Amino acid sequence: MFYQDWLAGSVSDIRLWLRNGMLTTVLATLFVILTSLPECMMLPASHVGNWTASPRVTVTDKEGDASSTEQPHRTGFHFQPEKNWMNGLMYYKGYYHLFYQYNPEAPIWGNIVWGHAVSTDLLRWHYLEPAMKGDHWYDERGVWSGSATLLEDGSPVLLYTGESVNRTQVQNMAIPANKSDPLLLHWIKVPHNPVVVAPPGYNASEFRDPSTAWQGSDGMWRLLVGANTGKRGVIGTALLFKSQDFYQWQFVNRPLHSVAGTGMWECPDFYPVLIEGIEGLEVSSTQGQPVKHVLKISSDDLKHDYYSVGAYNAENDTYEPAIHQLDTGIGLRYDYGKFYASKSFFDPSTNRRILLGWSNESDSIQEDITKGWSSIQSIPRKVWLDSISSTNLLQWPVREVESLRQNQLVKESVNLPPGSVYHLSEVMGSQLDIEVQFLKPNLTQEPIPPELLAQNAACSTSGAAKRGIFGPFGILVLTTPNLEEQTAVFFSFVHSRRNGWKTIVCSDQSRSSMDNDVDITSYGSFLRVYDNEFTLALRILVDHSVVETFAQGGRTVITSRVYPQRAVNDFATIHLFNNSTRLHVMTQSISVWNMESVQLSNFNTATQRH
Repeated sequence: MFYQDWLAGSVSDIRLWLRNGMLTTVLATLFVILTSLPECMMLPASHVGNWTASPRVTVTDKEGDASSTEQPHRTGFHFQPEKNWMNGLMYYKGYYHLFYQYNPEAPIWGNIVWGHAVSTDLLRWHYLEPAMKGDHWYDERGVWSGSATLLEDGSPVLLYTGESVNRTQVQNMAIPANKSDPLLLHWIKVPHNPVVVAPPGYNASEFRDPSTAWQGSDGMWRLLVGANTGKRGVIGTALLFKSQDFYQWQFVNRPLHSVAGTGMWECPDFYPVLIEGIEGLEVSSTQGQPVKHVLKISSDDLKHDYYSVGAYNAENDTYEPAIHQLDTGIGLRYDYGKFYASKSFFDPSTNRRILLGWSNESDSIQEDITKGWSSIQSIPRKVWLDSISSTNLLQWPVREVESLRQNQLVKESVNLPPGSVYHLSEVMGSQLDIEVQFLKPNLTQEPIPPELLAQNAACSTSGAAKRGIFGPFGILVLTTPNLEEQTAVFFSFVHSRRNGWKTIVCSDQSRSSMDNDVDITSYGSFLRVYDNEFTLALRILVDHSVVETFAQGGRTVITSRVYPQRAVNDFATIHLFNNSTRLHVMTQSISVWNMESVQLSNFNTATQRH
């Protein structure tokens, strides 16, 4: 243990972004990005062993040659394409299918097709040929986001947005060429596409991302499409369509739900959750069960995924949030960091609802071009209703992730006096799974009011370097031995005359890299902590350029993208810290595992099912 003003100081060794004459390339690339639209995923105290950095992930091409094995920021156990830029999810005949927006030509947005990968464990993915490309008048300019639905007989159907030759957005359908093929290698676009067009009065260039469809007790299918309305399109809305046969769809002349001031809604997702229990439900399975519904959207204006929990009236097809201050688009988020265009699906093999989201890069566009790839998918998360509040979800990495754990380190009762840092000297590496519980300080806290949960916690002004009476304290990952580079995940307590003491959780990127061409935002949120909870808990997944934080059992989640220049592989260390001025902090326990890399390969190189 040592004491110093350890978080103060300036970042040195600054590298300039517009170097080597790259200004023209950068500006041209920025034009492509700014004139594009984001995507939705389609669719999963003893020291044991020797600690070493994990080997880099192996990506195997069609000839069996490994590539991209030495890039320090390429992830080791997250899904990402072999190269370049990275829509429905489903489980079918023994395989998880991930459809995703993919540019096969460059690591920037454009030339979008539907990439396709399959897995049997949500971790080891095999690339297949793209499921769909833009080859008709209704999708010639792009095969955009959508969803997968399983019909009553188990047949899969894809609904997706196409940008037509005249730049309108229309909804189209594709069915498998061979339903008996578990890999679903080939898809046929139905001859009567488009199946849904923008209703009169709505902007046909702001009409996209069909949801998974659900079937009511009347036998009719329901479908949501994201849109906006009102003056200057400030009212976000999920338009509702119905069909008797899944082929002919009719607008019901009103949305399922709208919220003023939220702008364009992308990637709507609507599904039931049990009021009691952690099992998931198929979207149409609500009869006779006490459930609530989740309405999630991706805010095109703010680039965050918002959700609310509420009541769905199946008789008149309306949705009412449980707490209006936490309505969709203005309240709770799935994730308070780099997480967007998410999609959930029901896994019938395990009775789980699983969520994945898109995490884009936070470095410069030129860096993406240089390294040859951009964007990853989050770790698949199980989601269910928090039975304590009944107004928010809990999220947790799927249990399959634990199969990658190696070489557990366990420490208990680490004492952290004010201003201290404790080096976990037994641990090193850039692929880690960390679980830590801090004993909760004896502070009287009233319940957090809904309007506070809808606000951003002041993590940027209350970063790890700013000392307070009761925090911050937490853990430093991807850290150089001298702490020059570090990504801090921490708790702190903030006080206001109106609300008293409240807990916040933050992921601080401000000193994550010696490269100054990266995002240094500190992400975070206010955190619900109940009187009968005696610890403050974190689970952190570290994978080279991504840090995923699950606080208090998954009540709040934060994803950060970081690009350390020196704290990589064997040079990445871990430290516990307490930067408060008065508070003595004690851990109840901390467990750290090294994480095995997974192989991502083309399916024809896979010799067996994992």
